[in-house]
Amino acid sequence: MNLSFKKIFLILISITLFTTSSYADQEKTYKKLKIFTDVLDEISKNYVDPVESDKLIQMAISGMVQNLDPHSSFLTPSAFKALQDDTKGRFTGIGIEITMRKGKLIIVSPIEDTPADKAGLKAGDIIFKVDGILTDTMTSEEAVNKIKGKKGTSLVITIIRKEVPEPFDVRLVRDEIPNDTVKYAYIKQGFGYVSISNFNENTTEDLEKALRKINQKRKPLKGLVLDLRNNPGGLLNQAIKVSDLFINRGIIVSIRNHAGNSNQVWQAHKRTNGNYPIVVLINGGSASASEIVAGALKDHKRALILGTTSFGKGSVQTIKPLRGGYAIKYTIARYYTPKGTSIQALGIEPDLYLPYKRLKKSEREEYGLRERDLKNHLKAISKKPTSVKTKIKNRFGLSTENLLRDNQVSRAYEILLGQSIFQQR
Repeated sequence: MNLSFKKIFLILISITLFTTSSYADQEKTYKKLKIFTDVLDEISKNYVDPVESDKLIQMAISGMVQNLDPHSSFLTPSAFKALQDDTKGRFTGIGIEITMRKGKLIIVSPIEDTPADKAGLKAGDIIFKVDGILTDTMTSEEAVNKIKGKKGTSLVITIIRKEVPEPFDVRLVRDEIPNDTVKYAYIKQGFGYVSISNFNENTTEDLEKALRKINQKRKPLKGLVLDLRNNPGGLLNQAIKVSDLFINRGIIVSIRNHAGNSNQVWQAHKRTNGNYPIVVLINGGSASASEIVAGALKDHKRALILGTTSFGKGSVQTIKPLRGGYAIKYTIARYYTPKGTSIQALGIEPDLYLPYKRLKKSEREEYGLRERDLKNHLKAISKKPTSVKTKIKNRFGLSTENLLRDNQVSRAYEILLGQSIFQQR
């Protein structure tokens, strides 16, 4: 055994013996670590090609962490920096959230208005190859590094999709991924629409601005459609703050460690943005932080949940910086909704199940023949000036017509409108 491996072995032994609780555990761990160093030594001496010991150790650590669960990983300095940039909303790529599940690289959701979204990639798509290289042997970090790159550069990914019989290629050009996580629009008759694409450090502040602007256009707000579809999650503290905007009191979320103890509980504060009814939209691409928001609003009966079952990521990760610029991202707890429900691998069930469908213009209109279509029909006489219907667009290009051709948004609006009518009566 060479000197570097001996040093590694002694360090591992000292750390392990310090943290284990009994002599029997120490002895068992000692034998396993000895096997580990034997393997390192054997490969470094006799493998067909030269392999650097640093690379072997990094691969061993990466494998150890990644095999814990799909969301834990060992981060190199470059990967750690990229992750920090992601949470600040500054990065280039194609705009997807991915996870590794049973050796398959799966798209959790595409981010709206990104190359992936415009190319038609969907939640649940399996990335079979990246530039012709199979992904089944890649770690999550390797896949991310392969997909990300400089703005303007291109890549080809091969997709396996459930309803498509053969894998197919999609060519994409990398671009800056927008850091505006909140988009908003005024639907009509006092109802607003807000979409949150992911949760970064600016999300709550941007949401508060959006709600103020919607109220300025037509006040007071009678109801809100909160769109969390294809929202892969993000920062836990932002999910809590967003939930806190709509809930007066009570638990927002709690997390428990491996012993099942309730380590932390986050409570709501009385600072809500009005008591108007809310319909939350979710689907299979709604994961993690977006499920925390949907779960909190559902359990408090603050919102009606509409759409399809969410992704089911009910775990919490933390990032521990290490020496040399490395870091480890690993799962520390499961989170629970206010009623104490874990949605891990189950997802949040909507109150109203409604699969997505893009409505044709004709489907938004009633049966075509009307009195006004008859030849020589009498004209209406009104003392009031005829109102002019206008499309209200915000800076993101959302319009009432396009929003209401989304059947889930349309149904949410109809629910809010119906409730408002009954309240008035």
